[in-house]
Amino acid sequence: MERMRVGVGRRDTEHIPEEALQRIISTLANKNDEIQNFIDTLNQTLKGVQENSSNVLSELDEEFDSLYSILDEVKESMINSIKQEQARKSQELQNQLSQCNNALENSEELLEFATRSLDIKEPEEFSKAARQIKDRVTMASAFRLSLKPKVSDNMTHLMVDFSQERQMLRTLKFLPVPKAPEIDPVECLVADNSVTVAWRMPEEDNKIDHFILEHRKTNFDGLPRVKDERCWEIIDNIKGTEYTLSGLKFDSKYMNFRVRACNKAVAGEYSDPVTLETKALNFSLDNSSSHLNLRVEDACVEWDPTGGKGQENKMKGKENKGSGTPSPKRTSIGSRPPAVRGSRDRFTGESYTVLGDTAIESGQHYWEVKAQKDCKSYSVGVAYKTLGKFDQLGKTNSSWCIHVNNWLQNTFAAKHNNKVKALDVTVPERIGVFCDFDGGQLSFYDASSKQLLYSFKTKFTQPVLPGFMVWCGGLSLNTGMQVPSAVRTLQKTENGMTGSASSLNNVTQ
Repeated sequence: MERMRVGVGRRDTEHIPEEALQRIISTLANKNDEIQNFIDTLNQTLKGVQENSSNVLSELDEEFDSLYSILDEVKESMINSIKQEQARKSQELQNQLSQCNNALENSEELLEFATRSLDIKEPEEFSKAARQIKDRVTMASAFRLSLKPKVSDNMTHLMVDFSQERQMLRTLKFLPVPKAPEIDPVECLVADNSVTVAWRMPEEDNKIDHFILEHRKTNFDGLPRVKDERCWEIIDNIKGTEYTLSGLKFDSKYMNFRVRACNKAVAGEYSDPVTLETKALNFSLDNSSSHLNLRVEDACVEWDPTGGKGQENKMKGKENKGSGTPSPKRTSIGSRPPAVRGSRDRFTGESYTVLGDTAIESGQHYWEVKAQKDCKSYSVGVAYKTLGKFDQLGKTNSSWCIHVNNWLQNTFAAKHNNKVKALDVTVPERIGVFCDFDGGQLSFYDASSKQLLYSFKTKFTQPVLPGFMVWCGGLSLNTGMQVPSAVRTLQKTENGMTGSASSLNNVTQ
């Protein structure tokens, strides 16, 4: 007993580091979140059971009412057939009976006349009466009548036997529902902003007509959340057991998928949902970092020669007149909302620059840029956050870019640290930018053909931001993209060769 007390005392005084406690708290929080999500799922399922039960009961009533209606119609039709047959036979017999009664009446009258004629003593009158009787007998309807009924009293041809139908009705049952398919995560593929989902049936079912695939984006790993902010999107009438969604924008960390099989009558249960990672770099242009001569929205930037001065003064006047509060030193232009001042001033002077709003600190990333056809000059690259407000991309040791100039003379060059390397390639319609932060590589590609335009080899010593310069024109941005497979392949080949940054360092501007 004493030894046990000592053990308990040591346990009570055991020191748990703060980091360990934080891990325990994180584990508990994750478990609580997981349980809460499961509770939401159970509540949603319970609600679904109640709603769906009510729906199928209503549908069952409708189906049986439809059967009753058909039986009533068939019964009414058969009753009418029997009544019509009864009326037809009755009419035939009534007509035949009337004819027989008339013939009998005439025949009895003739018989009485013939009987009286036997008492005639005068030969001439007797002969005359006999001839009349003979003529009348010859013409009498009684001798032309058929003494066989035209119809019988048999109605057995209208009898029914529903024994087979009753047996069939007893076999009525619920529709055969296809089993839930099984999605095979190993066979699923996420590449080039496309997702291929593959599944199989647990057992062969030759009555399956098609499949329905549902998907939605989410930022939560694991099982789909009932209270996820996104709705399921549906792809119907899939004939095979795999489907590829292409041209996706990966603006969420994950995507949920589920599939169900359908026969000609009904859809089966959903498969167990599968969550696939679709993480990619998503960023917008940061209007708080842009030059005042640039009109900036989330994914596009345009040159604005007015510099926003007229609108700035107008807005200042309104603000000072209306609220009495001091107006900001600078205001936005065009449709851009007023910028939030950052830790440094915006770019100014001839640094017509705007940066992305998301820093790259690790990993491999890719995005694409397209210039307007009439754009006179623009640059695309990356820069450290320390890029000065007067600095132009490529003219300092804190920025790397390729530059296109279509004014006075056409030039296409790579720039870094105020050094220039002319590029003897055609300027593509869209430029793909690949940044391998950990590998110290920045490469530019023809986004369509994936031809390598130029690569910088360096060592990034701090996070970098996507950077853009534009003058007399505009740029549009496409993010949420995975590194294309073709680029990955080219990178493997290029990494085995000598980098091209060294040649740049030997050329001065």
